[in-house]
Amino acid sequence: MPSRSPSDTWLLGHPYERYVGRWSRRVAPAFVAWLNVPAERRWLDVGCGTGALCAAVIEHASPASLVGVEPSEGFLKTAREALPGSVTLLPGHAAAIPLPDAAVDAVVSGLVLNFVPDPHAALTEMARVAAPAATLGAYVWDYAGKMELMRCFWDAAVTLDPAAMPLDEGRRFPLCQPDALLAAVSGAGWRDAQVSAIDIATPFASFDDYWTPFLGGQGPAPAYAMSLDESARSALRDRLRAELPIQPDGSIPLTARVWAVRATR
Repeated sequence: MPSRSPSDTWLLGHPYERYVGRWSRRVAPAFVAWLNVPAERRWLDVGCGTGALCAAVIEHASPASLVGVEPSEGFLKTAREALPGSVTLLPGHAAAIPLPDAAVDAVVSGLVLNFVPDPHAALTEMARVAAPAATLGAYVWDYAGKMELMRCFWDAAVTLDPAAMPLDEGRRFPLCQPDALLAAVSGAGWRDAQVSAIDIATPFASFDDYWTPFLGGQGPAPAYAMSLDESARSALRDRLRAELPIQPDGSIPLTARVWAVRATR
């Protein structure tokens, strides 16, 4: 199966929402509850994307203030459309957060750490802006295991195109293993780090509901799908249709897992 070498793409908020943002919105409330940060604290969401985690903080954590930092202007645009004006949204990167020292009581990051160029620098920068005794929380997809919508995609892709193997997020992102995630957080100076799995159902109404978001080009798997010529992409689509657990009513019941970590400044 011929393919080019696609790069990760994070530009457009609405296609990302349809692909994976909608599932992050299911994870975020459970994650915020697990963090158990008291009310009236100052929160920061690093790599806030389209606002899934910010929305959960507003609804479930009663923050005194909330800042979201995000490098993609397209994602920030979508977040601004979805979030109330009380949320401060700033352009910025995880390793250069545009806040002063000790500015927040809780710093969180959803589905971001594996994509930053230097996770240690990002986690160290998060510690800089965190006040004493602040909480760190982050989560990443379990790409190698129970993030089934992506696991099914890459298993089918690599079967047809062995050259796609290095692009598989389960191989690319060792940080998305619990031991590696724990070590990264502890190695950046955070203490009392704990890791837990959070599972959610990711039901698809039909095969089109599963497949069409991959055509939006946002993220590694969609970028790979859109790098293929039409014949190769059709072959991948047909392989997935044959292998997914499609029910008699056309629905596809899948599960997604994140590995979540929390620690203290």
